Amino acid sequence: MNTYDVLIRNGRVIDPANGIDDNLDVAIKGGCIAAVGDGLEGDATEVFDAARKIVTPGLVDIHIHGYDKVVPLAVDVDHYCLGRGVTTAVDAGSAGSDTFPGFRAFSVDRFKTRLLGFLNISRLGLACSGLGGDNEIPGELDMLKFVNTKTCIDVIEANRDILVGVKIRLSDSCANDGANEQESFERAVSAAREVDLPLMTHHSFSTVPLEDCPGRIRKSDIYTHCYHGFPSTIINPDSRAIEEPVRRARDNGVRFDIGFGQGSFNWTVAEIAADAGFLPDTISTDLHAGTCEGPAYDMPSVMTRLLRVGMGLPEIIQRSTIEPARAISWEDRIGTLGVGREADVTVLNVDQVDLELEDCQGQMRRITERIVASAVWRAGVRGVITEPKRFPNPDILKAQRGWWPRLLVRDASL
Repeated sequence: MNTYDVLIRNGRVIDPANGIDDNLDVAIKGGCIAAVGDGLEGDATEVFDAARKIVTPGLVDIHIHGYDKVVPLAVDVDHYCLGRGVTTAVDAGSAGSDTFPGFRAFSVDRFKTRLLGFLNISRLGLACSGLGGDNEIPGELDMLKFVNTKTCIDVIEANRDILVGVKIRLSDSCANDGANEQESFERAVSAAREVDLPLMTHHSFSTVPLEDCPGRIRKSDIYTHCYHGFPSTIINPDSRAIEEPVRRARDNGVRFDIGFGQGSFNWTVAEIAADAGFLPDTISTDLHAGTCEGPAYDMPSVMTRLLRVGMGLPEIIQRSTIEPARAISWEDRIGTLGVGREADVTVLNVDQVDLELEDCQGQMRRITERIVASAVWRAGVRGVITEPKRFPNPDILKAQRGWWPRLLVRDASL
């Protein structure tokens, strides 16, 4: 008779990478997936009853900020990621070439969550930077001497075990009132092409036109914050249609990522895009100090918003597991429950609720289903599930409404 370390029984297993959506058991042994099947026989040290729950590969969040206690925006990755079902998180440019060694030592090596990273094209990363849109805070592109293609390339080449691409934040307030944006963008494009890894672009309040970003970025590059409603939005404010350069970019293979963040998910934009069939390729949170207790909260809460705009649960799981794994070329290691793979497993509940949930500017939508993490294993070791302090959080909701006047696309009234 088989002996396992963990046996997860009776759950609805959704593993899009392997075409699985069925009531099955999942067995873990030696930190790896030992078996997936119906009515698995054997003893186990731990048996978890997943009846009426969803069992998935460990969630993959490709946009967070986890350079904890060094970068002002960063969060405790184990609390807000692993504790909410995310077994692999990707830091989106908190570290630059000059600050990267500390990222490995103080974050990657410390957290139980698997932590990877996009390297910022700025040598500083986000060491002293806050949110785009605030001209009082120093920006990482305020001086072009910060933007060094060679040092970016050199650090990536020396650290390919954890660095998966290049990141740039395109916002005028980060780049000397926009004066340095275009040149910084060109350097980031060049660096990503040199190392043959994806470029992830943040693009809001930007002087760089849509014809360039996403219009000129490559197949498999990642355009994050795709559902914001501020200047540089993918939606034409007059026609309320997807802008043509954006459609062309998708046709050319650019990946569009949620990157929910503190200002980058707008119910109106999401609904317009969903109605037009323009759904995200990947789902991510942009978790940082300004989003982790609202409005983003965590990965399952962002997934809940996509459920509300009409994505099916299997499609949401796909864009939260294997698709982000493919986006960073880690699909041979994460994002599936394949036998022999490291045992990263998440168990989710889909709770029946009746509440109003905010976007990033305080627009509300009533939801009847909420996705929450119930259990998680990282490399076969069970993690501790955590919860938001308040959900929804009325204090955050009130603060976020200050961004309302700057929206180009929004509801008729708040």
